[in-house]
Amino acid sequence: MSTEQHNTGHGAAHRDPHGNGGEPRHDTVAFETHDVQVHTIYWYLFSLAVATILAFASAVVILRVTTKMVVDADAPMLPMRKEMTEQQRMEHAYPPQPRLQGVPGNEIDPQQELRDKVRADTLANEQLRWIDQNSGIAQIPVSDAMKLIVERGVHGSAPAAKPAEAAKAAAAVASAAPEKRN
Repeated sequence: MSTEQHNTGHGAAHRDPHGNGGEPRHDTVAFETHDVQVHTIYWYLFSLAVATILAFASAVVILRVTTKMVVDADAPMLPMRKEMTEQQRMEHAYPPQPRLQGVPGNEIDPQQELRDKVRADTLANEQLRWIDQNSGIAQIPVSDAMKLIVERGVHGSAPAAKPAEAAKAAAAVASAAPEKRN
C-alpha cells in the first residue's frame, strides 16, 4: 500500500499536484480522445435496417409471384368433382382400402394392431385342443411341446441323451482311445 496522498477529486482541499486537471497522466502512455466515430456506427445501423426492409419486401414479392404461378398452373376442378358435396370429396380423397398402415385416412392404429396380433398369436400358441381327434393330432402349448421333444426326440430320430449319460459315454470313448493306439 502506498503512503502517498491520492487525488480523490473531492473538494478544493485536494489539489492536483501535477496540474493535469484531474486526469491521470503518464509520460509513456498516450490515448486518443476520439477513438470511436459515432456517425459511422449510426450509418452502419441505418444501412442494416434498409437492407433488412429490402430483403423482406423482395421475399414478399417473390412469394406472391410464385403463389400466382402455382395457382395458374393448377388444373381446374373436374365438373363431376364440382358437383360432389364436401363429405363426398373427403370420402374419395384417399384410395380405397386396404391402405398402408399409418397413412392419413387410415383409422387403424398400427401399434394397436400389432399388439392385438401378438396377443392373438400368443393365445393361439398356448391353447390345448384337438386338431384331428381321429388321427390323434392335437395342439399343445409350445413350452410343453419343447419338453416332449427333449424327452422323446423328434419322429424318426433317437431321443436326446441326458447330460449325465452323455458325460459317461464321452469318458468311455476317451478311455478306450489310448488303449487302441498301443
